[in-house]
This record gives sequence, structure tokens and C-alpha cells, in this order.
Amino acid sequence: MLDSPKIRFVDHLPDLITEEDYKDSPERKKIRVQIRMTEEGVEILGDTMHAPALEALLTQSGSVEIQKMPCA
Repeated sequence: MLDSPKIRFVDHLPDLITEEDYKDSPERKKIRVQIRMTEEGVEILGDTMHAPALEALLTQSGSVEIQKMPCA
């Protein structure tokens, strides 16, 4: 069983979900992911209308920390 990653709230993360995504995904479970190599390792940026699904994906990927923005 994987350990749960640490959750850290941040002021800003880039938007990957577009207005069209909301129109095209009535079930609101679309996830967009951007993966890149950095000096520190692999960075996964995800955006979704369904946070539990993205958090599960990141946890299964072995993420140590998940950064989230507080929802308004």
C-alpha cells in the first residue's frame, strides 16, 4: 500500500482545464496532465473538475507531495 502524499496549499497553479472542457464533459471527470523533467526529477501538473480522481492518480504515481489551490 502506498503512503498518502503530503498535501500543501499554494496560491497559484496553472490552469489546464478550459471552458470547452466544461462544455464537453458533462460528467465532470476530465483530467488534463502535463509531465516534464526538471532538475529535481519528474514534475506532474494536473488539472481536473473531479479532484478525488486526480489525487488518486497522483498517489498511485508515487507522488510525495500534492500541491493544491484552495477552491473559492
